[in-house]
Amino acid sequence: MNESTAGGRTVTLKDLANELGIHPSTVSRILHSGSEVARGAASAATAERVRELARKRGYSPDPQAAGLRTRRTRLMGVIVPRLSDLVLAIMYEGIDEAAAQLGYSTFVMNSRDDPEEQRRKTESMLARRVDGLIIGDAHLDSGLLRELTARKVPFVLMNRRVQGFPSATCDDVLGGKLVADHLWSKGHRNVAVIAGEPYASTAVDRTAGFVDRWSALGGTIPRDGVVWSRFDTAGGREAAETILAHCSPHPTALFAVNDFAAIGAMGALRSHGISVGHDVAVVGFNDTSLAAELPIPLSSVRSPMLDIGRTAVQLLKRVLNGEHVDSVRLEPSLCVRESSA
Repeated sequence: MNESTAGGRTVTLKDLANELGIHPSTVSRILHSGSEVARGAASAATAERVRELARKRGYSPDPQAAGLRTRRTRLMGVIVPRLSDLVLAIMYEGIDEAAAQLGYSTFVMNSRDDPEEQRRKTESMLARRVDGLIIGDAHLDSGLLRELTARKVPFVLMNRRVQGFPSATCDDVLGGKLVADHLWSKGHRNVAVIAGEPYASTAVDRTAGFVDRWSALGGTIPRDGVVWSRFDTAGGREAAETILAHCSPHPTALFAVNDFAAIGAMGALRSHGISVGHDVAVVGFNDTSLAAELPIPLSSVRSPMLDIGRTAVQLLKRVLNGEHVDSVRLEPSLCVRESSA
């Protein structure tokens, strides 16, 4: 509720209508319309008088009352694996910023990338009557998205894509290709990939982009040279240890599909006395703020994380408006630093 008062109480639509000498329903349509002049409600001059008085009296609409009128809560629910993940936190900043510009509020829940937790968090958000969902933790093999579609729940995907559902993502395949071109141009021919989780499109697409481009350039990657792993530093370290144990000779370059996995891999290489940037090149993905600040700055594919979040909001708003929505893949770029230069 707003803090301005009329005679010691909150200013209402009726107060504004009485002062202007027009019907409260006309005031309501003008102030709650998304257009400059509420269609059929009033002339442009009357609409301006209403808005000017509302500003002067400090009137602000009651969101609960507005929700009852429109059956909309102006709430967007966001589900991510972990908001402690810097990449997802930045995407959520983009979501919150873009949603606020459209008059929406957002709240976020963590699923820990667990299918049952995903389902519980989804139901919890729907129980709070969100207008729509932005899903940042989609699994390629999940049946939840089909269920939500059947229930006519408005949603879009963010960060990860699943065929057949609208999404806002980085062009992860292109990102993998950029790394392959870079390492090939540096003369590397013996490479390995720390591929991430096989249920996530980010892992699958980045790996596929790299492997396909490497093959097109004339290179080969041994069977043990692609290791699926968790997206965190511990997962990257374990994957690098596996590669060092099974690939002989050791690769001269590692591509990790996530910066944190790349950092873990750098730690494993260091513990074996292998110099990153000299003995072995390492490239990550996302270009988080940590990448450039490491003792050996990390080459990384820059993903437009803020814009991915903003785009997800724009797509969801179009879904809520009943429009057909196509997926959007935003273009990455490669930032080359000491780890692979």
